[in-house]
Amino acid sequence: MPGGGRCPDCGSTELVEDAHYSQSQLVCSDCGCVVTEGVLTTTFSDEGNLREVAYSRSTGENEQVSRSQQRGLRRVRDLCRVLQLPSTFEDTAVAYYQKAYQHPGIRAARLQKKEVLVGCCVLITCRQHNWPLTMGTICTLLYADLDMFSGTYMQIVKLLGLDVPSLCLADLVKTYCSSFKLFQATPSLPAKYMEDKEKMLSRTLQLVELADETWLVTGRHPLPVITAAAFLAWQSLQPSARLTCSLARFCKLANVDLPYPASSRLQELLAVLLRMAEQLAWLQVLKLDKRSVVKHIGDLLQHRHTLIRKAFREGTLEVEAPEKELQGQGPGQGQGKEEVGNSASELPEGKRPASPALLLPPCMLKPPKRVCPAPPASTVTGDENISDSEIEQYLRTPQEVRDFVRAQAAGQAATSNPNPP
Repeated sequence: MPGGGRCPDCGSTELVEDAHYSQSQLVCSDCGCVVTEGVLTTTFSDEGNLREVAYSRSTGENEQVSRSQQRGLRRVRDLCRVLQLPSTFEDTAVAYYQKAYQHPGIRAARLQKKEVLVGCCVLITCRQHNWPLTMGTICTLLYADLDMFSGTYMQIVKLLGLDVPSLCLADLVKTYCSSFKLFQATPSLPAKYMEDKEKMLSRTLQLVELADETWLVTGRHPLPVITAAAFLAWQSLQPSARLTCSLARFCKLANVDLPYPASSRLQELLAVLLRMAEQLAWLQVLKLDKRSVVKHIGDLLQHRHTLIRKAFREGTLEVEAPEKELQGQGPGQGQGKEEVGNSASELPEGKRPASPALLLPPCMLKPPKRVCPAPPASTVTGDENISDSEIEQYLRTPQEVRDFVRAQAAGQAATSNPNPP
């Protein structure tokens, strides 16, 4: 017997070492009592004093991971590997998942929300490392609802107190447009629709910057704007063969989904391009429309800073200048009035030319209509009793006061003597 001890239960000295488990134990061969356990070092308070602690007293006995949490951790790692993220991203996402899972609201949530939590931790990690990844991409991989994903994302950011920067728009353009199936020849893609990747990325980025400068991106989802800009860039590179192609067919050829507001963003971009085209002398005589202006997008983008300033900021000054000249003319200067009238496109006297649109966000140019509440129905019929105090407010002359006092006295007399003789 090693050590010469005795069993505390039966007093036998037949003690043997049982090494069938990961830790050796001293067991009584007569009654089977475990005399001593194996020891290990844990995060117990004794670890600070370099003492070994028995497993039954350690904190490791209580640190059990549930099956749901184990499955979520595996999903986080699998998603990071599918997206080919660096190993440091995977470690950070796993740490965020473990930290978020400690909250009672997350631990008791439904299975769908726990599945969305996996994508939220990965998206937060990518945003913090400036990795171009969209919420829609993760929702597609997880087959998750976008509304549930966005709500869970904001909840996790608030619970963990994280600082998540916004995604760079230029990186998002490159990542999103790189997924288009327009840069390699395939049997389903006609040759006239194939385009060089670098040229299309460069022009799409310029159009997105133009949309940002004209308030078309502020407060809106970026993917519809990028889709509309990519469509215009693709059309403008070979307009003769691509003007007949619609936005829906373009998305089908590129093998991407068509966002619902992309058509509205396309019309807003075309309206801005038309306003810019009015400032170029060689384009004013062509009378361009929303279809033909696509042919001149290259020229408009080349001078976009000057054209935007002239179209949206100096337009109001050009309209106000003739009005000031009209006000400065005296009553006897009729010839000056005629000259000014001719310069103002021969408009009738007293009328002003139409002022150009100002550089304002679309929400201010087209504010949403507010529903006016219906006025409350009046319950006054005219047959209500009028109190004496209210009648006194309308008495103005002494004669009216005397008549009112006389009427009151007659009424009281009639009430006190209802049956006169």
